[in-house]
Amino acid sequence: MQQLSLSLNDSSDLFGHPCFESELVAGVDEVGRGALFGPVVAAAVILPRTALAPLQQAGVTDSKQLSPLQRQTLAAQIQAVALDYKIGLASVWEIDRINILQASLLAMRRAVRRLQPQPQFCLIDGNQRIPNLEMAQQTIVQGDRQSLVIASASIIAKVWRDQLVVRLAARYPGYDLATNKGYGTPKHRQALQQLGVSRQHRRSFSPCRSDS
Repeated sequence: MQQLSLSLNDSSDLFGHPCFESELVAGVDEVGRGALFGPVVAAAVILPRTALAPLQQAGVTDSKQLSPLQRQTLAAQIQAVALDYKIGLASVWEIDRINILQASLLAMRRAVRRLQPQPQFCLIDGNQRIPNLEMAQQTIVQGDRQSLVIASASIIAKVWRDQLVVRLAARYPGYDLATNKGYGTPKHRQALQQLGVSRQHRRSFSPCRSDS
């Protein structure tokens, strides 16, 4: 498993910004961009520097590299030590109206704006800056594999969204949502053909269109 940067910024070459010794830095990531069902969810997390080494030793990394049980365990640890963490989301209606990229950035901005205290700097997973953000920001491609604070946000967001979709699965049976978490597995796609779309399906996504 790849070791993440222990400090928020060991290298100005990597993050393109001076050291964050005296700054409140938030890591920001989103999950659910590729799903056919449900909102896109983002998390923003501020960690104290004293929490970085213990979280690294606990195994915090990109949420996609962890099992569901590992994610749940680590999410609880992150929440226990974070200065603050917040969730933001963009609804299916917003995804279909403004497109998934803009909805993802909207969810991230909502998460950041809910943080108390507000960060002075944000590290954003990916290559897209968040529009209309009040503080400085730096994008990092594959940031959830390079920055511990972004990885922490990815875990918080993934656990929160998975739990939401499992709850929604009871309201929308037949799509195997508790297993696929809204992603387009063969069983999910077959159910779309047989049952049609629900109110929480993304009609702008080709498998959910009536003409597909």
